[in-house]
Amino acid sequence: MPNHPLFYPIADETSAVDLRDQLQIALAIADATALKSLLINCLPSIAAPERIGAVCAEVGVPTHDQQAADGILHFEAIQCVLATAAPAVEPHLSGGWPRDSRELARLTQHESEMQTLGHHLPLAPTVSLLAESGFCSKQIEEILRLPQDGWHKTWWYAIDHRGDFTIPFLRHIRVLRYPDGCLSVQYRDFFEQDNPGCFTRLPQKALVFLRSPNCGFGETLRQINDQRQALGISRVVLVCNTIAELEAQAFIRQGISIYSAADLILPTQSNCIHCGRHECPMNGTINSPVALCHGYLPESEFV
Repeated sequence: MPNHPLFYPIADETSAVDLRDQLQIALAIADATALKSLLINCLPSIAAPERIGAVCAEVGVPTHDQQAADGILHFEAIQCVLATAAPAVEPHLSGGWPRDSRELARLTQHESEMQTLGHHLPLAPTVSLLAESGFCSKQIEEILRLPQDGWHKTWWYAIDHRGDFTIPFLRHIRVLRYPDGCLSVQYRDFFEQDNPGCFTRLPQKALVFLRSPNCGFGETLRQINDQRQALGISRVVLVCNTIAELEAQAFIRQGISIYSAADLILPTQSNCIHCGRHECPMNGTINSPVALCHGYLPESEFV
């Protein structure tokens, strides 16, 4: 842990106010890859890459007493995947899928209630919904061509206690058709022990807290817990410039993940002729091709 980049200050001596603005702007305009990085590359990580679906961010979210949280990450936690869409995952049973009726009965001994995946949708949104859920074009065609009382059956993997997709269950899907051409998609799961609980993914939230350099451990933790309680969010990503090892361990013990501010700061417009970083090989270069730079610091501000 002492060798982690978080334990070394970023080179830019930006003021606390400017740094906070930069981080909030970066968070507001970040693409999905950058937002996923906050969840994946924090210490400890909040989710594995294969477990994250769509992700977006809110910035400056009001809490109470005219206060606001720096940001909230809204992301989809993938809970199950189609067996055919994850060939690298080994089957639950060493002999492959069960061929004997007793084994099949054991894996499908419990039945969930009927659930609705999509209600009264036109054809195009229905196709998109099924594709986003992991079905290939051939499977979607088979589902849409089902007779009124027909069911499409597929094996899926759910997550075990280690977080791996290794628990198989059987899913039955049917399509209801309406006179106006719209469709509803319903499904029912058959499983051994634990109900999958959703079709593929569940909505989740993580609080993003941008730490001020002059804010101590106790005050930072108090502010985080205050926002946790106000927003009803337990997961937290603490974005900080630099942090001591013991302090990092203390935050982690309180259920807080840590992320380096240097990885979130946007590059700024630069001019190599006027940059004060003389160790840079581009320093003083006329007509430099560098237009944006993370390390740019004007000569007038160089200390």
